[in-house]
Amino acid sequence: MYVLPATKVAGDTIPMVQLEEVVVYPPLAFNSAREAKRFDRLTRNVKRVYPYAKMAGVKFRELEAVWLSASSEKEKRQIMRKVEDELKAQYGNELEKLSFNQGKILLKLVDRETGNSSFEIVKELRGAFAAFFWQTFASIFGYDLKVRYDPQGEDMQIEYIVKGIENGTL
Repeated sequence: MYVLPATKVAGDTIPMVQLEEVVVYPPLAFNSAREAKRFDRLTRNVKRVYPYAKMAGVKFRELEAVWLSASSEKEKRQIMRKVEDELKAQYGNELEKLSFNQGKILLKLVDRETGNSSFEIVKELRGAFAAFFWQTFASIFGYDLKVRYDPQGEDMQIEYIVKGIENGTL
């Protein structure tokens, strides 16, 4: 039995239910089989890395709360080492197996989940020098930690896929 708020209209009792917003996208049309294949590959890659991005968002929010409550720089460093070790032990082998394109997608999805680029996260948690070092190291391999997620622009297809995953249609 559910108890719902209700209103009376012309003698009838009408239940009031708050529904979640549903975004409906038009079906995608591709100009060629090559474009369709490229989209299928992008879908596989996003499905592979999206759980890691969601986890990164959760961990970042948890870490931020603990980080702000730390009383000294020494305590912050200890917290960071502990979290890094946990993440490496739990996800290190899996993340090493990601392809180049999956890594790029993961950087964008981390920005989507946290609201911060990977560079900003490293800078906040490890300092400006470490962020500069990792940005330089990443650029050697073709990555950019400063990349931002643009759901209305170049990342529109990724956003389409993510919304499909969240709605359960993909």
